[in-house]
Amino acid sequence: MGEKGWKFQGEQGEFSLEQPGHNSYLYFPLVNEAGMMSAVTPNLHGGITSGHNTFLMEPVSAESLHNSKASRNFWVFIEGYGAWSVSGNSAKQNAARFTGEEERSTVEAGFLWHAVKRENEQAGLQAKTVSFVPVTDDKIELMQVTLTNTGNAPLRLTPTAAIPLYGRSADDLRDHRHVTSLLHRIFTSEYGIEVQPALSFDERGHRANKIAYAVLGAEGEGAAPTGFFPVAEDFIGEGGALDWPEAVVMNREPDTQAGAAVEGYEAVGALRFAPVELAPGKSVSYVVAMIISGDRIDVGRYAADYLAAGRFDALLEQNQAYWRDKLDTIRFSSGQEEQDLWMKWVTLQPILRRLYGNSFLPYHDYGRGGRGWRDLWQDCLALMVMEPAEVRHLLLNNYAGVRMDGSNATIIGAQPGEFVADRNNIPRVWMDHGAWPLMTTLLYLHQSGDLDFLFQPQGYFRDVFVKRCRERDASWTPEQGNKLLTLDGQIYEGTILEHILLQNIVPFFNVGDHGNIKLEGADWNDGLDLAPDRGESVAFTAFYASNLMELSELLLELQKRTGRDSLDIAEEMALLLDTFGQPIAYDSIQEKRDLLDRYYDAVTPRVSGRKLALDIRKVAEDLKRKADWAVAHLRQNEWIQSKEGYAWFNGYYNNDGERVEGDHPDGVRMTLTGQVFAIMGGVATDEQTGQISQAVKRYLKDERIGYRLNSRFGGIQQNLGRAFGFAFGHKENGAMFSHMTVMYANALYKRGFVQEGFEVLDSIYRLSADFENSRIYPGVPEYINERSRGMYTYLTGSASWLLLTQLTEVYGVKGCYGDLRLEPKLVQAQFNDAGEAVVETLFAGRMLRVVYRNSQRAEFGQYRVGSVSLDGQTLDGQTLDGENAGIGCLISRAQIEALPAAGVHELIVMLDPLYKLN
Repeated sequence: MGEKGWKFQGEQGEFSLEQPGHNSYLYFPLVNEAGMMSAVTPNLHGGITSGHNTFLMEPVSAESLHNSKASRNFWVFIEGYGAWSVSGNSAKQNAARFTGEEERSTVEAGFLWHAVKRENEQAGLQAKTVSFVPVTDDKIELMQVTLTNTGNAPLRLTPTAAIPLYGRSADDLRDHRHVTSLLHRIFTSEYGIEVQPALSFDERGHRANKIAYAVLGAEGEGAAPTGFFPVAEDFIGEGGALDWPEAVVMNREPDTQAGAAVEGYEAVGALRFAPVELAPGKSVSYVVAMIISGDRIDVGRYAADYLAAGRFDALLEQNQAYWRDKLDTIRFSSGQEEQDLWMKWVTLQPILRRLYGNSFLPYHDYGRGGRGWRDLWQDCLALMVMEPAEVRHLLLNNYAGVRMDGSNATIIGAQPGEFVADRNNIPRVWMDHGAWPLMTTLLYLHQSGDLDFLFQPQGYFRDVFVKRCRERDASWTPEQGNKLLTLDGQIYEGTILEHILLQNIVPFFNVGDHGNIKLEGADWNDGLDLAPDRGESVAFTAFYASNLMELSELLLELQKRTGRDSLDIAEEMALLLDTFGQPIAYDSIQEKRDLLDRYYDAVTPRVSGRKLALDIRKVAEDLKRKADWAVAHLRQNEWIQSKEGYAWFNGYYNNDGERVEGDHPDGVRMTLTGQVFAIMGGVATDEQTGQISQAVKRYLKDERIGYRLNSRFGGIQQNLGRAFGFAFGHKENGAMFSHMTVMYANALYKRGFVQEGFEVLDSIYRLSADFENSRIYPGVPEYINERSRGMYTYLTGSASWLLLTQLTEVYGVKGCYGDLRLEPKLVQAQFNDAGEAVVETLFAGRMLRVVYRNSQRAEFGQYRVGSVSLDGQTLDGQTLDGENAGIGCLISRAQIEALPAAGVHELIVMLDPLYKLN
């Protein structure tokens, strides 16, 4: 990381950044479980909301952060000097940029608070502004401003807090902005200003509004403001602006006192505090609360709970303890101390994704909150090791979104298990959606040993779309509800295992002209959305092939561990298990399509409700036959080679039925996605994996931005997807897209290509932490663009994958049907000077401190797992044997559950050197 960037302070991940205003697009998240979602910048800009329709401040995108003046502010009129903003967000202070006369400022931040220090040397005044969202049941953000006289003479100060109160839906930003201000009902009270619009404006039907927004404040010991400027146009004055308001610049007397009511204007939470004379070395503090409430504000309660003397410090301490407890469920300690601290911020990101969804931060200026289907499953990956208590419940409810045709609902409701019919009539199927649930569920099974989960009953989602959205069912009406029914009108339920089988078998038959699974609306890459007719995803054909193999092995393991000899499935699904009846030729595309059509007809519009009991071993054999065919097909038909001699897997066919990758007049075309799942799932042989690694380095690795998602294709590719309309090196067109890059590293580790995997993960860290180029706070961004800038920070599925890869592959701490398996893949650089690498994590309800002791600091491949001790007691016979001899050890769940629930238990794993490798 360059000297000009942020620096970690201490061992808890707090960091500081000098002169943060010299950087654009920086923002920091502040959030709580009650639903308050904020973002704050070094000049206190950003957003405050509890949802799409309830923005306290004006909704912002990344460009608003430097273009809009509507930000949090706290002003001081200094006698003999004039108006000064503690945030630096005044016309006068902004005009000093690039002149060499800027004020000194510093950002400090931690879990989950943000502070800005600013020095006015000319006036002799320093301000420190601390912001956080308390971990209470209220939707509230607190801001404390502390003013300190750093000069030699007393200062006469008049403070004014000023928070613009937008108070309505994001839809109103450009649609009836003025008209919706006429709905404002503005009230002043002892401590501040409140806005409660009379109506929620919607030309489809205006509704009475209850939501209220408020800015309350008090001097540090609880003294109330002396007056208010509640109307924005009065506060700024004619010809004025929020960054140079007349009321402050001219030090006007407040025009409104407590108990007033005003209607029909844009509002601002402008609170005037009593003038104060500040002696040299003395300080004075003010607390400002920004509140969103379901009805009129109970000012007395909020003042007592949040503005009274000492409350700010107590709530901040509570906030820090809360987030520390959340994040201490997983901690890494290695020879790369800076990276370990950076990983703490990565660990936070899956929690942020759960709370924000994919919206409400400046770069995430789209959507109405909530998450997509893929997010439901991938976010659970991290929750499994951080917040495991709720995972079973979440997974069970997630399966309620599966349709009987193997597709799924795409509109996710607010509650677990709530899925909404698409009333926009936009039929779209992402062909990869069926692949992720098995991966997440397998992780859960291995972490918990809860095989009974597979036999839990769950319904199926139903709406107007059938046959993977190829047709609409004219007989369906919303009144029938969103549950699949049987012929006699009962809600049909199948086991979770039945849902998983369905999701993975249907795609096997849903093939294009080259025998690969159809691309349909898109796959993981949303930008490949223009090949619905003849497009094929070879990449996800590999994923589904490996899933079929995993399912086959899972069924055999189920029989072995539970004694179950049969499976109950919907009788219509027997059509998909063709080896039970008339096996079809898998090389025949038409036979596959015909079989699938017969199945669709059998389950539309309803199912019989009858079930068949099938031999579990025969089902496993059927799945293996399908998997073996798919793997052989991919190896035989989709392995390609460039003129330069590099080889890899083709990933796609476009809507003209043309192979996408390989040599091309505009240059070699290659995708990273096409390689990841072939490696991860064992479709690629070891030899092919090595060749792919070389091809990726040749065609996708860029020293400036890391591993690109694809090479330069040239042109806009109207027969493949919108992604190629993006400039090359941005988003899904050739950026370093963190999610797929992390999965590439994960795949390499899984296959034993440890040095190659380490190189990939290390590149992500170095690109992200190189502040001079990335210009982001600690954490992994969604992507790195062509200029090496980190984009779309905090809310990215790559964080879950990075956390999981670090824990389960790099440190090798993973479950095996409920038992604990330790299989480290640490390289020499990851051991500290004492030869140790440590991870603390939760497993089987116990906090474990796993210490790998490599006294010789041997490189990976030069050590083997030796003795293992738990809380000082040597464990016998734990090391793996056979072909896995020396690579790891297995500790029974019973041994771990026998440990006391409290405290941290230490597992020491000795890594003995191999002095010579042949």
